[in-house]
Amino acid sequence: MKKINLALQGGGSHGAFTWGVLDKLLEDGRIDVDGICATSAGTMNACTMAWGLHKGGRSMARETLHNFWSDIAKAGKKANPMPKMPWGKYISSTLSDSLTFFMMDSMTKLFSPYQLNPFDINPLRDVLAESVDFDELRQSKGVKLFISATHVHSGKVRVFEKEELSLDVVMASACLPFMYKAVSVEGEDYWDGGYVGNPSLFPLFYQTDSRDLLIVHINPMDRPETPKTATDIIDRINEISFNSSLLSEMRAIAFVKKLLEHNMLKDEYKADFKDILVHSVRADDALSGLPMTSKFNSDWEFLLSLRDKGRDAMTVWLAEHFDDLGKRDSVDLHEAFLNSNTKIFHDRHGNHRHNEP
Repeated sequence: MKKINLALQGGGSHGAFTWGVLDKLLEDGRIDVDGICATSAGTMNACTMAWGLHKGGRSMARETLHNFWSDIAKAGKKANPMPKMPWGKYISSTLSDSLTFFMMDSMTKLFSPYQLNPFDINPLRDVLAESVDFDELRQSKGVKLFISATHVHSGKVRVFEKEELSLDVVMASACLPFMYKAVSVEGEDYWDGGYVGNPSLFPLFYQTDSRDLLIVHINPMDRPETPKTATDIIDRINEISFNSSLLSEMRAIAFVKKLLEHNMLKDEYKADFKDILVHSVRADDALSGLPMTSKFNSDWEFLLSLRDKGRDAMTVWLAEHFDDLGKRDSVDLHEAFLNSNTKIFHDRHGNHRHNEP
């Protein structure tokens, strides 16, 4: 049995891909989860899985995840943020969804949720309240949870630990400010954590025992072509923005690994640093063809298709990298996350140098 930490990104309905990854991990049975850091949709998956593990182990966790996403689909039919418009019968569904999204996006640029949604109606809140007993989850043993949200006034990340969890905390982690009012927790207002921590990794380094970190990406890192249409440009800007905080933390991890590898730390400080082993399951191929509008698609068949893609990705990862756990990174940090200009290397005299941009 091996133990790992998980980092779960946010991304709306694309979080169903992460559901599939977790479902396969739980089914496989060879890996225990020490801690989970998460944001937005990742937070939903993290809390739902942790609740299921607490109530009945792996099988219950799989059932709880399935039921949660099923309830999301049912709630989506009642209050879909992407309603069907009358022009849908005259044009393709893809163009219809794009026009609908454009109309709604334009409305959110002109009017705030305090005007468009004064009663702050959010079906996700009711689904979560039915899915997880946060009062009991706070007191539970087992998986450690670290939930990221953006503090509106300071712009800084706030990481809530499991002992601080509540329905409001989880909703704050997933609060898109153009659609919903800021969520108040202990008198402070918060927005979606993806703006400043998607997710924040640092709590895992200090408050868990495992060295292995598996990041489940649902925001594509790479795109093979430069976007040309307005919609594609906006999509790519969002992907870059929501990956930026993660890339910053990966640079810090790479830097610490170099310090340890080349024995650059004084002996009295070595115990303060952990050599993190980084692993990655990416949804670039599975989700790259999907527009940003699909993040609001809660159709059950669509969610199941994403789940199956997540299961397939995790099946491949387990076959290729299970033996790497506890021994080595299964991803090249510089190739996967960092610009080559950030590499530290030895010159021919054995001195450490930074590449110059």
